[in-house]
Amino acid sequence: MSEIWNGLQALLGTILSFFYDLVPNYGIAIIGLTIVVNLLVFPLTLKQVRSTRAMQEIQPEMERLRREYKGDQETINQKVMELYRERGVSPFGCVLPLLVQMPVWFALFRVLRDPANSLPSDSELLVAASEGALRFLTMDLDLAPSEVVSSQGLFAVATVPYLLLVGFVILTGYLQQKLLSPPKQSNVSNPQAEAVQRMTKILPLMFGVISYIWPSGLNLYFATSNVFRTGQQLLIFKIDGRPGTPDGGKPATKEPDEGKPDNGTKPPRPQGSTKKQRRRRRR
Repeated sequence: MSEIWNGLQALLGTILSFFYDLVPNYGIAIIGLTIVVNLLVFPLTLKQVRSTRAMQEIQPEMERLRREYKGDQETINQKVMELYRERGVSPFGCVLPLLVQMPVWFALFRVLRDPANSLPSDSELLVAASEGALRFLTMDLDLAPSEVVSSQGLFAVATVPYLLLVGFVILTGYLQQKLLSPPKQSNVSNPQAEAVQRMTKILPLMFGVISYIWPSGLNLYFATSNVFRTGQQLLIFKIDGRPGTPDGGKPATKEPDEGKPDNGTKPPRPQGSTKKQRRRRRR
């Protein structure tokens, strides 16, 4: 297991060094690494968006199961899981790409904290790290915002870029989850889907807390990843349509029932439907 972990750190260090050799800027190197990682997990992102759409499409059937087996929660759960398997839907598919990237985050954290053990020995980035030149937009990407606030103060000018980066991480994370969330249907209730939606709304705040105490280089990774994945989602929506609208357009409107006038007036009473005639037929 340690060999895999060390190999992942070495791979990230090699990619960082490659981009730094192309453009000798640490922030640009991290952005390049972020794009590579997100391209690699794009199949999972595509599965995430399509899983979200599938969850929305099966909600009417899930509501029917809840009405049919009302009071028998065990049977409802069993039937819902069978429906998930039948349709190939995962209620937690929306967070799968994030979970897959977690080892990358921790490995990148180690690379930022101890670049000497992760970067190639002939890397120019290693020289820059030893000289303390890991800067981007006036920020030392090796420092966490919490460290800068402790040393400079909350309202110091030098602290502003770090806090703005944290805010950008939260904002882009929220916009990304907002874009991914399907339109809510007022007439359909799905506790599982609602729980997942609540969790995706909390995630940006969680990343805000993490980004405050983790190195700013990792925050730059988070922010770039949010922007890049938002672009990916827009591309997927253009191809497949937005989640919750199977045809990619506006939610379908309810068609008027056959034989029912569409001008809001009541249909004429059928012949023989008066109370007196109904009493005669009962006799």
